[in-house]
Amino acid sequence: MTRSQALYLLPLAVFGVMAIYFAIGLTKDPKIIPSALIDKPAPEFTLPPIEGGRGEGFSTADLKGGVSVVNVFASWCVPCRAEHPLINELAAMKVARVYGLNYKDKPADANRWLAQLGDNYTQVGADADGRAGFEWGVYGVPETFIVDASGHIRMKHVGPINRDDLENKLLPLIKDLAK
Repeated sequence: MTRSQALYLLPLAVFGVMAIYFAIGLTKDPKIIPSALIDKPAPEFTLPPIEGGRGEGFSTADLKGGVSVVNVFASWCVPCRAEHPLINELAAMKVARVYGLNYKDKPADANRWLAQLGDNYTQVGADADGRAGFEWGVYGVPETFIVDASGHIRMKHVGPINRDDLENKLLPLIKDLAK
């Protein structure tokens, strides 16, 4: 084979490698986004309550001593509105403490949203500048994390939780961690 013939085969070889790479990628579930925080301690953070809202804020210290669910939400997030009845249902089950991390939201909007849709969170912290969300590796909202009693992140769910996610992913893991 001459050198000029080999040059013609180079693009074909590159295309073949790329086709294999993309074919493998198509077999992956796009909802599963890896997180470097899985099995690591939750990041250190302290968030104030939503201004004009109820109670106290939310911090890393709150995540120790029992299984916790951290739900990242915002009033401007349409999928958050869709999943919120299931978050309220999960909180009402009392199988884990459910915390809200209000992400880059205006206080008045967040308080109105919680008043309209229900506020069953144990505590809610306001992450107005998105710094805590960055520390948690948040790609967007909604995202939900399950944290074990020692404060280690055991699961990250990206996107809105649906009934199947709640019953077949979150609840089994929460019950397993609570043992």
